Amino acid sequence: MRFAATLTCVLALGTAGCAAGDTQAADGRATVTHVVDGDTIDVEIGGRTERVRLIGIDTPETKKPNAPIECYGPEASAFTASLLPIGTEVLIERDIVGRDDYGRLLGYVHLVDAGGNPTTFVNMEVVEQGFARPLTIEPNSTFAREFANAARRAERGDLGLWAACSS
Repeated sequence: MRFAATLTCVLALGTAGCAAGDTQAADGRATVTHVVDGDTIDVEIGGRTERVRLIGIDTPETKKPNAPIECYGPEASAFTASLLPIGTEVLIERDIVGRDDYGRLLGYVHLVDAGGNPTTFVNMEVVEQGFARPLTIEPNSTFAREFANAARRAERGDLGLWAACSS
């Protein structure tokens, strides 16, 4: 997976977003404390617990109040949990808008190796394996084209939700 070297801001806690040339950004390293569902995790970062919504992807719902569990939702949640077990160190990158209307951090999440270097791009892996559809909400669209291409490949390969769900 490629690392998003094109983003100029990694993580700026306490701001609504990132601006080009933001030199006050933290390094974005965090530790996974809980996987909420297929596209939402909790992390410990900077001494606080933050809920992070993975940018650019949408997994089937499992926790939405007053709504049924959607097709392939439990599988998507389990897949994300398998990628991000509790205690996993990650790097969180931000895009233009830093938080959603629910106060969650919006991020591109990367696994890191022992040296702290980014490895697997989690958002992309979830789409590539057929556990999510792309979801672009402007202006956070840095990887929109890549996510759409990955989803098309997963659909052509009849992977995951593309095989299991009729819509």
